[in-house]
Amino acid sequence: MSESQQHSPSSPAVPGGTGSLAGHRVARIGYGAMRLVADDRSSDLDWSGQPDEGAVRLLRRAVELGVDHIDTADFYGGGRVNQLIRTALAPYDDVVVATKIGARLDPGSPIGLATAQKPEELRQSVEDNLRSLGTDHLSLVYLRRTDIPPGIIAEGDQLVPVDDQLAELISLRDAGTVGAIGLGNVTAETIRHAAPAGIAAVQNAYSLVARDDEPALAACQELDIAWVPYFPLGGSWPGHPKVSDQPAVQEIATRLGVTTSAVGLAWLLVHAPNILLISGTSNIEHLEANLRVGSVQLDQAALAVLDELVPIVTDQAR
Repeated sequence: MSESQQHSPSSPAVPGGTGSLAGHRVARIGYGAMRLVADDRSSDLDWSGQPDEGAVRLLRRAVELGVDHIDTADFYGGGRVNQLIRTALAPYDDVVVATKIGARLDPGSPIGLATAQKPEELRQSVEDNLRSLGTDHLSLVYLRRTDIPPGIIAEGDQLVPVDDQLAELISLRDAGTVGAIGLGNVTAETIRHAAPAGIAAVQNAYSLVARDDEPALAACQELDIAWVPYFPLGGSWPGHPKVSDQPAVQEIATRLGVTTSAVGLAWLLVHAPNILLISGTSNIEHLEANLRVGSVQLDQAALAVLDELVPIVTDQAR
């Protein structure tokens, strides 16, 4: 990607410019739906217990502003997030809805999830997503593995070879139930091993302040696989640094007149052309701010500092 392509503002109608995902051209800034039903009292959403019109408004507003890539999972909100997406956007003619499998709800666990890695569990999870989204076809399904942290770790009979899992997903793809296969929480070695199966995208935790997976990102660039990082602003797990806590980021944000979040997300768009963002929020103002990130221009001085940034971990994160 040329320097002019990296730094020029994107069209407001295509947030972040365009990228490739599962055979579709999509805006590089999409929407991650995990927080759609988060109990954020400052949000635009309706917490009265009635049907969540606020969530529906937010989703429709995202699409109005050019979002055509929504990331979700049936286990988000116990299926409620998918049901809201269905109400707001079905039949998904102009939107790529990506979902993920490999986990199931477990209210007794620390994060409310347990692994569901067996092939028959993967198939059941696909069926659950089809039902809650109200469709007979999923454009993109991520197999959330447990090769690397963060998150739940597979044990015992949940330690399933990736080839067995891919065989199940290929069968679903051949049947037309699944359009494309993605991977999550995987190493560069797993990506290269699985690539012949036709991997469209990878989701790992990755941000300006958490770049341990640079080899996996490089593998995806080499293999023409989309990189869709979650926790793109860091700090979502104890001990992980936050983009907003970094003095260098704060200084650049002040100089450019933008938020620290905007700096962190804009750096991702510049860092590699195959990166697609799925920042999540339950607030329409925050949504609109995230979608403006494509117009943030990081100059060479800012990029030089950010590229060499050594994250500072605050006392609160330790």
